[in-house]
Amino acid sequence: MDHLFHKVEDAFKEVKDAIKHEEEERPHHESHNNNAGAEQSVFTSNNRFQSFAPETSGAVKWYVDGASYFYAVSLALEEARESVYILDWWLSPELYLRRPPSRNEQYRLDNMLRAAAERGVEIRVIVYKEVTQALTLDSAHTKHALEALHPNIKVFRHPDHLPTDRQKLESAFAGLSLESLKLDDFSLSKFSGDALKELYGSFGDTVLYWAHHEKLCVVDRRIAFMGGLDMCFGRYDTNSHPIADAHPGNLDAIVFPGQDFNNARVYDFEGVDNWDHNKLDRTKSSRMGWSDIAISLKGPIVGSLIDHFTDRWNFIFDDKYTKRDAGKYERIGFGGSTERSHEESHHGFFDDVQGHFNRGVRHLIGEGQEHQEHRDRGRDNFDRSGSVKIQLCRSCSEWSAGHPTEHSIANAYINAIENAQHFVYIENQFFITATSDEQKPVENKIGATIVSRIVRAHNNREDFQVIVLMPAVPAFAGDLKSDGALGTRAIMEFQYNSINRGGYSIIESLQKEGVDDWRRYIGFYNLRNYDRINISSTLHQVEQESGVSYESARREHDDRVGGYPYGNEGNEYGNEGNYERYQSAASNARDRTWDTVSSCYMDGGPDIRNVPWDGSPESELDAFVSEELYIHSKVLIADDRLVICGSANLNDRSQLGTHDSEIAVVIEDPEPVESTMNGQPFTASRFAASLRRQLWRKHLGLLPDQPWDRPNANWTPVGRDPQDYDWGSRADRLVEDPMSEDFRNLWTGTARTNTEVFTKVFHPVPNDHVRTWDQYEDFFSRYFVIPTGDDEKEKEKAEEERRNGKVDYGHVVRDEFPGGVAEVKDWLSRVRGTLVEMPLDFLVDVEDLAKSGLSLNAFTDEIYT
Repeated sequence: MDHLFHKVEDAFKEVKDAIKHEEEERPHHESHNNNAGAEQSVFTSNNRFQSFAPETSGAVKWYVDGASYFYAVSLALEEARESVYILDWWLSPELYLRRPPSRNEQYRLDNMLRAAAERGVEIRVIVYKEVTQALTLDSAHTKHALEALHPNIKVFRHPDHLPTDRQKLESAFAGLSLESLKLDDFSLSKFSGDALKELYGSFGDTVLYWAHHEKLCVVDRRIAFMGGLDMCFGRYDTNSHPIADAHPGNLDAIVFPGQDFNNARVYDFEGVDNWDHNKLDRTKSSRMGWSDIAISLKGPIVGSLIDHFTDRWNFIFDDKYTKRDAGKYERIGFGGSTERSHEESHHGFFDDVQGHFNRGVRHLIGEGQEHQEHRDRGRDNFDRSGSVKIQLCRSCSEWSAGHPTEHSIANAYINAIENAQHFVYIENQFFITATSDEQKPVENKIGATIVSRIVRAHNNREDFQVIVLMPAVPAFAGDLKSDGALGTRAIMEFQYNSINRGGYSIIESLQKEGVDDWRRYIGFYNLRNYDRINISSTLHQVEQESGVSYESARREHDDRVGGYPYGNEGNEYGNEGNYERYQSAASNARDRTWDTVSSCYMDGGPDIRNVPWDGSPESELDAFVSEELYIHSKVLIADDRLVICGSANLNDRSQLGTHDSEIAVVIEDPEPVESTMNGQPFTASRFAASLRRQLWRKHLGLLPDQPWDRPNANWTPVGRDPQDYDWGSRADRLVEDPMSEDFRNLWTGTARTNTEVFTKVFHPVPNDHVRTWDQYEDFFSRYFVIPTGDDEKEKEKAEEERRNGKVDYGHVVRDEFPGGVAEVKDWLSRVRGTLVEMPLDFLVDVEDLAKSGLSLNAFTDEIYT
């Protein structure tokens, strides 16, 4: 194999080093046959949804978007005294949990974990170990950066991606050209199935295409945080989702420093172990907003989450760390205690299972007083003030947890939809599902359940509604026509075939069942927003007076809050002191221009036509930008009475159990709220109704802008402050009845108006004006300079396009506005919130959206569903 690696040395050095490291350190497989194997087999259950965990209870609090959630996590970490358990797909040690960073350095995640460890807190972290050629998470950086902070911090990465046979690896990659193997052009969707299998490696008969996707943080075994938010770059956001973050009047006001200012539609994350490896120029491009949902919990439900984390930790320990780094890591007892031997763990496990599942598992070893004390601390000592009915569900299998396949999340989704009486609201990052076996390779049948429930409503003449919110573009290609967007288009094709194309979609299936007025029952929507970058005269004045460019000073600021050595070798952004020189000049400049105008489309916000701008009308027109607001939520709300919230997407990866590992909780709050449904009196549950109304008001612009530095009662952990919701307010009344005619008109009218405005001002794609690739060229490509990498020829081409009248991606289409920026602001003043229609006719006349004439490999069929 050596000659192959020499041939593609630059591209495959990481693969070679990883293989060598893993083969030298990988434990022997007999570890799968120790007592842990017996332990894992006990996790079968007759609980509801066939979950490993029983129905239990607790108190729960929601967080809409990352600013409030991360603030609440920071409060809990600040008070941690015993243990912190974290599961994440991606974890960025340099993430700021409070903003702005310049005033909150002690609340950077690594600083908080180090402080906790120094207090004696045991910190255990599990992150997904990625294939480095496919993803830029750099879990190795996460592990090494955290473990270097303190001996009390231990990090597991899983799974190991090992080629099963060196000769097969050589054969699989032998036919690939050097050009195709360059990491910056890596296109997995073109690889052969054999090549992919060898790159990803396997666990038994399972190729490790799949990821650990859970998001969980448990503090002192008393309070848990979970949902859709990883503690990583790009997730922090507020309810108005500002996408501009240039602060020429004060660098210390920056909210999204370094890698955290990201727009993967322009440049994906790169070199995340280096804070300043961010090509995005915030004076020219916007970030991409991040819409997400998470919760905190306390009470008995936390015991189920501890059991899940312990189960995961011990499985990985037995699989990987019994021989590697011997003595460095330990198992965790099923109550939170540390276990140093398999005998002790065997004892603790079976006793815990008996008490936890109440299934009559025999005492294989007597229960000692010491273990009972640990169990009491882990489960029975919670604040029992919460009476909400909550159950933990998950997706897991042999490769991810050493268990027979569990897909209790999918079971819960299907049950919730089948039993919904009035409406189902789904907000999810993906929507890939099947209505029949004819839609292979898609297997999950959530779509079939949606069809069945709507048909039942239609036949029984019932009012029933399904509303789905999902991203306009599920992945991040800026130019959907480019070769690099093949994978994105494949996902989009699966999604459109789930919704309205391909012969077996939900809408087509409804029409076959005689539901011609399907819009009465189901609707699909996206989110989009705009902002204005502060490139006013202040920026140019301060640059001139200081002799320092804004970007060089900004990068120096970011280096400082990023924690990297100031003035380190290789710093290409200027000499030491740029930050001070710029700030000194800025302190003497008058800066009347707002750094973000995102409050303009929120409740009570100013009219964009009245917001001041220092500079020419031409420069203001250049400053307006727009981007899709990326929906990353994973939530289902039914009838304002039931909520499913967690990490699981609506696709095969999350729902089948054999693929990605996931967790979610089913929440049924018995506390009543008198409401209305379809004009009739209705008793809703407080948790579900307040979360649904908060979300819909945000999307409709019926919430006031929440600044990042003004926390309120909704930014604290459960049990600290009650959930704050303004029941009965004017805006609340507008969204109270999800089935009323007035609400439907408000929802659909807002989406229609916003769609019309964004279509004219920014020409975004996807768009219903674009049904063919020729129309794509006419509507999008001819107006915009598409983002490029570092290739000099591509840069020269981009500059030539700008000289010929094209504008950078995401900016205003000038040809639409002979009246200039005043006309642009007239149009933008109509925008309320971020809700837009999903363009169901985008490229509908293209026979094969993914790639005409190209048969995608098995990777695409499996991974992208």
